[in-house]
Amino acid sequence: MIRRSVFGITLVVLVGLAGHRVVRADAPMGRYTTPAAGTVYDTRTRLTWQQNVDPNTYTWAGATMYCKDLALAGGGWRLPSVKELVTLVDVGQKSPAIDRTFFPNTPSDYFWTSSPLAGDPSFAWFVNFLNGYSSTSDVGNAFRVRCVR
Repeated sequence: MIRRSVFGITLVVLVGLAGHRVVRADAPMGRYTTPAAGTVYDTRTRLTWQQNVDPNTYTWAGATMYCKDLALAGGGWRLPSVKELVTLVDVGQKSPAIDRTFFPNTPSDYFWTSSPLAGDPSFAWFVNFLNGYSSTSDVGNAFRVRCVR
């Protein structure tokens, strides 16, 4: 067994027969709870997430405003940083790479973060929930949004 840390998430790599590797997220039972309708609380990061995503896509500025204006469970929402959003990635899942029990109907799509690209504010980071990878894109592109508080 090999343990690795990626973006603060511990991954466990199990070495099986014939040298095959199986990777799974090290997420214990009870990591997520649903304290209010439409929200998910992460006991590890102490962040509360919007459970369901809007079916629309938004530019980066539009995504920021969408979260700011979200009135779900009392408001106070914002666009997550790339470091925060990547904590939802479940590397043991694909299409989407997220816990489907607590985040049902999550599309295998790009989701904006609040993190601009250093040195070029015309680009910002996103997380692709098809496979959990993150990258940058022009802020004028339209992607999905999941808000946090």
